[in-house]
Amino acid sequence: MGIVNEAAVGDAGDGLASQRLLLRRFTLADLPLLTELNADPEVMRYLGGINTPQQTRAMLEGRILDYYQANPGLGVWATLLRDNGECIGFHLLNHIQGENLIQVGYRLFPRYWGRGYATEMSVALLRYGYTQLELPSIVAIADLPNLASQQVLLKAGLHRQGERGFPHPAYAVYGPLAFFERSAQDWLSEHKAIEQ
Repeated sequence: MGIVNEAAVGDAGDGLASQRLLLRRFTLADLPLLTELNADPEVMRYLGGINTPQQTRAMLEGRILDYYQANPGLGVWATLLRDNGECIGFHLLNHIQGENLIQVGYRLFPRYWGRGYATEMSVALLRYGYTQLELPSIVAIADLPNLASQQVLLKAGLHRQGERGFPHPAYAVYGPLAFFERSAQDWLSEHKAIEQ
């Protein structure tokens, strides 16, 4: 499940690809898609509850579109099926708000759960972050009851590092979160062995 066109992308949103998936940048035209995703109670169960259309617009304009300009190479990108271009949700490699830490994460429509998509593109993004962006480490967070997401992060090669709280209002309401981290050196040495 390695990256197919690793050398070809300057930004993951320019088509970073895995075996079955690829990424593209969001645009304002994606607002209805994001609104649907963020209004799904199953999707948002461990993410603070469903978002209003106004909250989703603010997310798209600020946390996604403006973030592309301010943080080249990082962002939140639409995740597409390679065979038909259908958007199944998003993957991200961005700052934990209020922190210098770079996190990997995802949000997928429930009909695509259980197929390995979350792990597959997370692995591709970890490789991209470590090799192309030369990030020394990447982290991830998950709500403590969200055991499925924690399992995805472990499968992607991150290691659980206990629990950690974050003061930013986006996270403070959750209290302690499951915290994952891995250094580039450790992850790359393990994944080179796996892919050979």
